[in-house]
Amino acid sequence: MLEVLSPQPQDKILQLIAMFRDDPRPGKIDLGVGVYRDATGLTPVMRAVKAAERRLWEVETTKTYTGLAGEPAFNAALAAMILGPGLADRTASVATPGGTGAIRQGLELVKMAAPGATVWVSAPTWPNHPSIIRYLGMKLAEYRYFDAATCDVDFDGLIEDLGRVARGDVVLLHGCCHNPTGANLTMEQWGRVVQVLQARGAVPFVDLAYQGFGDGLEEDAAATRLIAGAFDEVVIAASCSKNFGIYRERTGILIALGDPARKAVVQGNLAWLNRQNYSFPPDHGARLVTMILGDPALTAAWKAELEEVRRSMLDLRRQLANALRQATNSGRFDFVARHRGMFSRLGLSEAQVQRLRDEAGIYMVGDSRINIAGLNARTVPVLAAAVARVLAA
Repeated sequence: MLEVLSPQPQDKILQLIAMFRDDPRPGKIDLGVGVYRDATGLTPVMRAVKAAERRLWEVETTKTYTGLAGEPAFNAALAAMILGPGLADRTASVATPGGTGAIRQGLELVKMAAPGATVWVSAPTWPNHPSIIRYLGMKLAEYRYFDAATCDVDFDGLIEDLGRVARGDVVLLHGCCHNPTGANLTMEQWGRVVQVLQARGAVPFVDLAYQGFGDGLEEDAAATRLIAGAFDEVVIAASCSKNFGIYRERTGILIALGDPARKAVVQGNLAWLNRQNYSFPPDHGARLVTMILGDPALTAAWKAELEEVRRSMLDLRRQLANALRQATNSGRFDFVARHRGMFSRLGLSEAQVQRLRDEAGIYMVGDSRINIAGLNARTVPVLAAAVARVLAA
């Protein structure tokens, strides 16, 4: 049986991690992997998470299974943080192993409910989106999103492409902090997207992986809430990896909004999907999130630290844009300061990215996506100078 298996393509980001690890140069810089790092290069455990863990250690009396959908308190608290008040009667939800687990379960749900639907993704998008869609044997299409010339949203192309979506198709949208580009829609543009998708009879599927990393916790939820209030059916996959810093705890949620009269049936199907794939979802991270969101003091401490993280990335964006302007004597990279979230695409060729890696030990994805949070005050001018050298060659 196993002898018929063929090698699978390597994940480019995981491959990049291995290459960086094996590079002996002391001044190497990792801008590939999408994790937050502080000024010392550490991905810290947030203070509120530490406090919740200490409290949990004191009060936890069992490690027995949770329900198939996870703890109801976690689902309710996280759904409220994402959606705000007033939608509980429409909300079915399950805890998942991270945001990736939520995406996978959401696509499984779509395949069950509408097997002939096409799933539309932005060009570009997170590489795991099309990978999972293809693995599940679902139809895939792209809509234009990023203009490589301006390093901004190609809004006219986006609207034109969404105008071709068929009734019942699913459109995967990045709720905030677009990955991999960092270029985001304005609320006015989101309103236009909603109008087009309503006219086409599409079902929105929102991937919300970075709430709180862009313009603020509430601000980053605005587009998702707009969509939730505008459509009868919406699928939402969200992650706690970034905004709670609990990457390895694999904590996420899948939300399906629909007719209140069908909520119990949808909830049952979500739980059934969990049972087929992994039975009970991980609980440790979900319980920490529940404790933080359920305690006013812990909530305030977490929000304050999340705001520190957000502002540090905005400051790094400003530093990098200024350093690149000075190094290249042009405003070509001013967009970096306008973008939001962890990522931006610098607009370099694969050959230039290769040169940065070979000559300067600077590691980024081949499409020149960089993790802004992988920088610090010392490495910003190093990157800017190296980029200027490869552009001048």
